[in-house]
Amino acid sequence: EGQLTESGGGSVQAGGSLRLSCIASISNYDESCIGWFRHPDSGREGVAAIYTGGSGRFYADSVKGRFTISQDKAKKTVYLQMDDLKPEDTAKYSCAVAQPQYCSARYFTLAREFKRWGQGTQVTVFA
Repeated sequence: EGQLTESGGGSVQAGGSLRLSCIASISNYDESCIGWFRHPDSGREGVAAIYTGGSGRFYADSVKGRFTISQDKAKKTVYLQMDDLKPEDTAKYSCAVAQPQYCSARYFTLAREFKRWGQGTQVTVFA
């Protein structure tokens, strides 16, 4: 069935940058929706998603213009470049995989449709 493994979290001052990586060791990588979610003290928020079989990229309004999602298909790895980080970006970040039809502006934040999850990586932004 495969697994997802995140890395790249850490502590950074506001205004700084981090790049998260998600290695998606899954057999259907080339036709998947891979999303990044974050888990602050309460709730779960969809941050960004990428359709691995095409050009679809989707972002939450709270991160547009600051975060960029990309992939290296050969490495089955999805990246989340986070720039101009703010204290409110502090959370555990997880990647997850869903069927490709959930890679749309309407559905990419629906966590219940993402069936496999990584363990997450902590991002802490201090003022």
